[in-house]
Amino acid sequence: MSVRSVLLTGLVKALLVYTAAAVTFAVPATPPVNASKQLLPAPIGVSIEFFAWPGYADLASTEQCLQNFQALTGTWPPLRIGGTTQDRATYNASSPSEVMYTIASPSDAPASLTYGPSFLSLAGTYNGSVILGLNRQLNNLSNTISAAKKAVAEIANLDAIELGNEPNFYSSSSPINTNGGSWTASDDFASQASWQAAVGGNLSRTNLVSAGVYFSTSGFSIQGLTAVEGNSKQFVKDYCSHNYPQSRSTANLPQLMNHSAISQQIAPFKAEIAAANSKGKAYIMGETNSATQGGGGISPMFGSGLWVMDYSLQLLHLGTESLYFHQGTIGNCPYCWWGRYSMGAPYYGAYFATLALAGADQIAPLDDFNSTYGGWAIYSNGQITKVLLYNSDYYATGTRSAQIFNLTGLVGCSSVHAVRLTAPFSTSRQDQGQNPTFGGQTFQNGTCAIQGTPLQETTTVSDGKASFTVNASEALLVYL
Repeated sequence: MSVRSVLLTGLVKALLVYTAAAVTFAVPATPPVNASKQLLPAPIGVSIEFFAWPGYADLASTEQCLQNFQALTGTWPPLRIGGTTQDRATYNASSPSEVMYTIASPSDAPASLTYGPSFLSLAGTYNGSVILGLNRQLNNLSNTISAAKKAVAEIANLDAIELGNEPNFYSSSSPINTNGGSWTASDDFASQASWQAAVGGNLSRTNLVSAGVYFSTSGFSIQGLTAVEGNSKQFVKDYCSHNYPQSRSTANLPQLMNHSAISQQIAPFKAEIAAANSKGKAYIMGETNSATQGGGGISPMFGSGLWVMDYSLQLLHLGTESLYFHQGTIGNCPYCWWGRYSMGAPYYGAYFATLALAGADQIAPLDDFNSTYGGWAIYSNGQITKVLLYNSDYYATGTRSAQIFNLTGLVGCSSVHAVRLTAPFSTSRQDQGQNPTFGGQTFQNGTCAIQGTPLQETTTVSDGKASFTVNASEALLVYL
C-alpha cells in the first residue's frame, strides 16, 4: 500500500470516528406525539422557607431576580411560602409583627414561631401567584382556619393553601397524631381529607388546597391519598410532591447533572402525576432542590445549575404543571439562588430554562434519555421556535471534551443564532469568582442585575442541516 493510500485510509478512519461521535437530532417542525401538554407561561418558580419570607422580601436581590424571569415570560414566576417551619408556626391575629421567633444563631431555623396579619399582607404584595403553607402538625385546626381566612382576604393572587409540610415525617410525638402509635400513611390520608373539608368548608371555597405535600413517593403517596379522599377532593386545587435527589457530597455532582440519571431519578413521579390527573387535578413539584437541609457541597456549583435547567424541562415534559425551587435560611443556604452578597450558580440554570421556555407552549425531547447528551425541541403555537442542546458530561480538570450535535429539518432558514450557558468548570461557584455566563452575560452579586455585553453565536444552515459544538458541562439554546 502506498504512503498516499495509507494517509487516505487514516483520514477516512478519522472521519468515520468523527461522524460516529456526533449526535444527530431530527427536529420536528410541529409538536410530535411525545410532546408535552400545554405549558403555563411561567412554570418555573421559587419556594421560600416560611419563617424567612419577610427577610427575603427585604433583600434587594429578591425582586430583581424574580423580575428577570418576568422580563422573559411576561409573567411573574409563581411563589410558594412554606417548608418545615410552616408546621412550627402559629398565627396571632393581634400581633403587630410579621414574624416572631428566637434563635441561638442567625444561621438557625426556629423551633417555634408566631406570625401576624402583616406576614400575610406582605405575601399579598407579590405580583405573581402565591401558594401559602399553613400548620397541621400542631393540630390546631381553628388557628389554621383563622390564618386561611386572613390569607384569602389579603392575598389577591392566592393560588392554593398547603395543610402541613411533608407529613410523612410526622411522628408518634406530633400533636396531630392522636392514636398513640406511629404516624402512618392511612392516618395522614384521613387527616388530610378531614382538614381539607374543614378549611374549605369554613372558607366556602373549593379548589383551594395543594394536597399531599409528600417528600418522595414511598408509602405516603398521592396515589394512596387520591384513592381515599372521597368528597373532600372538591377542595383540592392540585397535588404536590417534594424532591431532593442527592446527598450533599461533591462526589455526587456528576450523577446529579447527568441527563440520563435525571430521567431515572424522576421516573417514580410519573405515577403521582397520573394519580393527580385522574382526579382532574394538576400536579406540581411544590418544593425541590439539589440536596436536603439547605444543600451543601454540590449545591452552589454550576453543575447544579445545569441540573436545574434539564430537571425542569424533564419534569414539565412528564406533566408537572410548575416547579418551586426552595430557598432556605438566608446566609446558611448553599442551594439558594441569591442572598445578601453573592449569586448562586444554580440561578443561571433556572434563568436559562426560563429563557428557553419563554413564549413556548410545548416541548418535546429529541433523544431517548439514554445518554449524557440531550436535546429539546421547543414550540410556540404549533411551530418549532428553539432547540436546547445539553452536554451533561462532567468537567472539573484537564482537557475539556466537546460534543458535536447535528440538527436536521431546519427548513426555511440559511443561518441560526444561539446563546451558550457555560462556566469554567462543572464545579464553578460564583461566590468563589468562577462566574457562569449565559450568552456572555452574568448576574451581579448583591443585586441580581444582568451585566455584560450579550453574545450570540451564528451558524450556517445548509439543506436544512447545521452542526453545533457543545463542550462538556454546557448548554446551547438555538433560535430558529
